[in-house]
Amino acid sequence: MDRQQFEQTVAALERFAERHPRLYKARVVLLALLGYGYLALLVALLLGLFAASVLACVYLKFVALKFVALSGALLLLVLRALVVRIPAPVGFSIGPHEAPALFARIEQLRRRLRAPRFHQVLINDDFNAGVAQVPRLGPFGWPRNYLLLGLPLLKCLTVEQFDAVLAHELGHLARGHARFGNWLYRLRYTWQRLDQELARSRNVCGFLVQRFFAWYAPYFGAYSFPLARANEYEADRISAQLTSSRTAAEALTGVAVIGRYLRAQFWPAVFARASDEPQPAALPFSDLGRDVHERLAGEEAQRWLSGATGEDGDVTDTHPSLAARLRALGEAPHLAPPTPDAAADRLLGSARERLIEALDARWREGIRQEWNRRYTEVQEQRQRLQQLRHRAETTTLAIEDACQLALLEESVGAGADRALEQLRALHARAGDDPRACFALGQRLLWRGDAAGEALVVRAMQQDREAVIPGAQTLRDFHWRAGRKAEADQWHARMLAEMRVQEAAAEERRHVRVTDRFDEHGLDAATIETLRAQLSRVAGIRQAYLVRKRLRHLPERPLYLLGFTTRAWWQRYDARAATRVQHDILAHVVFGGHTLVVNLEGGHRAFARRFRRVRNARLI
Repeated sequence: MDRQQFEQTVAALERFAERHPRLYKARVVLLALLGYGYLALLVALLLGLFAASVLACVYLKFVALKFVALSGALLLLVLRALVVRIPAPVGFSIGPHEAPALFARIEQLRRRLRAPRFHQVLINDDFNAGVAQVPRLGPFGWPRNYLLLGLPLLKCLTVEQFDAVLAHELGHLARGHARFGNWLYRLRYTWQRLDQELARSRNVCGFLVQRFFAWYAPYFGAYSFPLARANEYEADRISAQLTSSRTAAEALTGVAVIGRYLRAQFWPAVFARASDEPQPAALPFSDLGRDVHERLAGEEAQRWLSGATGEDGDVTDTHPSLAARLRALGEAPHLAPPTPDAAADRLLGSARERLIEALDARWREGIRQEWNRRYTEVQEQRQRLQQLRHRAETTTLAIEDACQLALLEESVGAGADRALEQLRALHARAGDDPRACFALGQRLLWRGDAAGEALVVRAMQQDREAVIPGAQTLRDFHWRAGRKAEADQWHARMLAEMRVQEAAAEERRHVRVTDRFDEHGLDAATIETLRAQLSRVAGIRQAYLVRKRLRHLPERPLYLLGFTTRAWWQRYDARAATRVQHDILAHVVFGGHTLVVNLEGGHRAFARRFRRVRNARLI
């Protein structure tokens, strides 16, 4: 099921669910049971086959043993997939003695909804809140309830807005959404694990599951999608009833808008410091929330608000769009971020400073390696930028170097405007060079300039490596412009190319004796250079070069260099062969993707195949 089919199925099911809500939910349950029913039937059949195979050993002996092994292996895979454990969520635990005000609000809302109690409240680093239920007895239930509260969320909402978010999450718990959602999750995860295990084991009986899975998994995902969205609308209504529709709208707007601000500005600004600071010294959770009220005021607020309300719901996200959720509440968007002294994090009481320090420390430790890598990378880029600037003052740079100069100016130099100026000049000089076309076209599209589309398309036509990033850039450009049909077409093009690239990579990952090998097709000068390099590697007795016949992207050849280290009457030395192979890889420069294979020991069959190929012998 492709993206378009998924969207059409979901749209039709949403209309059906709106007209017949009970019938729709019953069908979701029946469809979920179909998955379990198929697994149960499969287990019963495999148990029967396994038992029959064991009994047949008395008469068929060795032949029956093969059936025992095959049926037993598949039965074990299915049973392992059925054991799905939901891990307990991670966070810093907080108790009523530390935050009495927080727990009083939780208890008050819980009683009004008659929701189950929480066994643990955890504070984490997400800009989110949620409820998790972890069954202590696996498929037999007895759930342990967790309330997850993100410190960034608490620091960016008022106490009243936080109440609305909390009521939303308690609404999920009170209506059984979490328990039913866990059941659906376990079913989806069961199929996912089973498919992975079968792919890894390559069991010959795997088609019994994989063919059913290929139809059932995407269909079940689409069929249960409207139910997940309906649960969100129901939790929103509960939130409005327990607080007010205005407060619920403020909370929804704040979560959407402030979340965009944190992703687009706050966190990038924190990570940008890695360009100049060798060690992470930032305190993001201490600083977070201090300037939200000022940053999201006036015209800036309207810009962020327009962006959040203008987004359509993503077909892969069970949460409806902000605009749709506000329409359902009958409210307009309203952004009201708190002042620092009025944020909901004050409900954390005496635990507040401890939690902030703990999250800052964990963040610094978790980011340290990536931070150091980024700092080193930027210093190297700045050094390379100075080198290219100096060369550009005295000579005309090659196209590749000129393109690199512009990109370095953009990332660590004078900025995007200077880079665009240089890329325009390079395109005027280089004409249809795919590197210049793609770099300039991509940056024009990022700025909303449609003139970049023709440049990116031209680059994609000349260089296949540009197809995936080009299609992605064009998809995003049309999506931002509201042209969904064009965006879907480019998304489909990107996925099609990704499938081709994946198939080509898989075809090149393995070489088998049953593959077909052709003449290498290299010119005489290249072969002489290669022969000279190989002659300087000690221990090579014979060397052959062939090309694997490929179905996918045959214009990108895969060469195989086979070598021997001894005469036929001499004893095979695996260590010597490995040493020679390492020397070849270290000292021989190949003109294309080449695999080096020793044609002795367990690979003797390759030697016979390579010798039959015309002009394969190099030494």
